[in-house]
Amino acid sequence: MTRTPRAPGRRTAAAVALVCALTATVQAPARADPEPTTLTGIRERVERLYHDAEAATDQYNLAGEKVTAKERRVRELDAEVAAAEARLARLTTQAGAAARAQYRGGGLPAEVQFVLSGDPERALDTAAVARQAQQSTRRVLTALAETRGELEERRASAAAELRTLRSEREKKAAHRATVEKRIAAAEAIEARLAEDQRRRLAALEKERADASQEEWERTGVLDRAPAATSDAGREAVAYATRQLGKPYVWGAVGPGSFDCSGLTSKAWLAAGVPIPRTSQEQWRLLPRVPVEDMRPGDLIIYYAGATHVGLYIGDGKIIHAPRPGRWVTEAPAGSMEILGVVRPDAG
Repeated sequence: MTRTPRAPGRRTAAAVALVCALTATVQAPARADPEPTTLTGIRERVERLYHDAEAATDQYNLAGEKVTAKERRVRELDAEVAAAEARLARLTTQAGAAARAQYRGGGLPAEVQFVLSGDPERALDTAAVARQAQQSTRRVLTALAETRGELEERRASAAAELRTLRSEREKKAAHRATVEKRIAAAEAIEARLAEDQRRRLAALEKERADASQEEWERTGVLDRAPAATSDAGREAVAYATRQLGKPYVWGAVGPGSFDCSGLTSKAWLAAGVPIPRTSQEQWRLLPRVPVEDMRPGDLIIYYAGATHVGLYIGDGKIIHAPRPGRWVTEAPAGSMEILGVVRPDAG
């Protein structure tokens, strides 16, 4: 356990003050958190800021997914409206042709045509044809009215979709601002620390991660974990391995940078299996497997809000994009709070 310095230096004091000021502007809590007075406290505050940023990032990405889905739906509606308009034009032409045919036939009632005709048998045939034409015309006109109503409903639905789309875009912009503030706050705190303090913070992080991993492994969770995986799982692991060393950038899906779910979604896409973009949707929609049955290529979802995800590569390790200021790296799978495991190619 790292001992708390008895007299923090000027840089530490400045970092502490900056933590308090930045956190107040970003989170605006009803009651201010206690000011951290140790490197451990600063580490916890920085980690919380980055965790909040990652949660906001996932919400931002999820909003983007919803926007994309709504854009796709609007395009589908546009195509349906165009098809309905084409149908409307055809029915209008048919109705006009039927009306012109009736006009050419004199438009006389069938009983009048029968009385005036010199050939009663032929008049009966003509009357039957006229009735059929009238019925056909009525059917065409009825279909025409139904098509008009359907077209109006489609257009109203498209307008509602567009309004929702604009609202989602506004939410997306709000998430972007939230993420930027929290990342800037955490980066500013770290930037004000002295080099030796940053090294000690890194050591604290590693110490905690190693302790979490040891505790996780003592449960025997890896005793049954299979080493073999599917062909797609191997492809996903291979893709993630090639990305090692690339920077974390929130909202990024490659090729030069990634956020956590951007990396996992691209890895499985490279394996030929499209999966949801965000860690929350990956947790919600992908098949779940017991942690002790996980195999390389599976996705480990972290934290109660499913705000982080890593790609399991075997031997108790993951490849993940940790947070801003870090790079795609290997890490102990049990170093964070595990929510569960999902398997993109289950079944």
